Amino acid sequence: MLSDEVWRELRDQGASRTFRERSVMLRQGSEGTHLLALTDGLAKVVYRAPDGVMTWLAFRGPGDLLGEVSVFHGTPRTAEVVALTPCTAVVLEAQRFRRFVEERGLVMDLMREALHRLRESDAHRTELLTLPLVVRLARVILRLAELTCPGAGSDGVRLTGLSQEEIAQATGVTRNAVITGLQRLREAGAVETARRVIVIRDMQALRDWAATAV
Repeated sequence: MLSDEVWRELRDQGASRTFRERSVMLRQGSEGTHLLALTDGLAKVVYRAPDGVMTWLAFRGPGDLLGEVSVFHGTPRTAEVVALTPCTAVVLEAQRFRRFVEERGLVMDLMREALHRLRESDAHRTELLTLPLVVRLARVILRLAELTCPGAGSDGVRLTGLSQEEIAQATGVTRNAVITGLQRLREAGAVETARRVIVIRDMQALRDWAATAV
């Protein structure tokens, strides 16, 4: 979304903060007094319904802004951000961030990113309705690999901190179905798994699964 130079300048606008694994980085319902520029680690965005049911919305990685919508709209946060792994982020005060965006003419860039995220969300909902589990599972793993190691194209990428329950939320199935899907990917030699660990052993095989439409 932002050039490397602008991203570095943006990081200089706030103070760095670390978040423990599984800690809440931004709480749903809180005021948009600040946002986060994620510099290290992996996070998930979820919506908590009044009855306690949690819906997965997205994964986020280094280079992503978190909580910018409530900052621009001046409204309470509509979702919660939770650290899946230990995370580091720059805390950006709302007014200072808005001034930074205006001075550097970044409004259109942020709008394009918002539209991209909206299309991504729509595509994900379509996948939940139309694609087989193992295909959705392969796409989720590839997405996590890209967030963890941008430009990842080789074997051996190691994903940590993700539970089977969270994978189930992201793919719209039960935990038992995720276990079955991971077994198929293991048998194909695409991945190896352990407790909260997925290692991509054959990136091309995983991509072949993800490209399957039926």
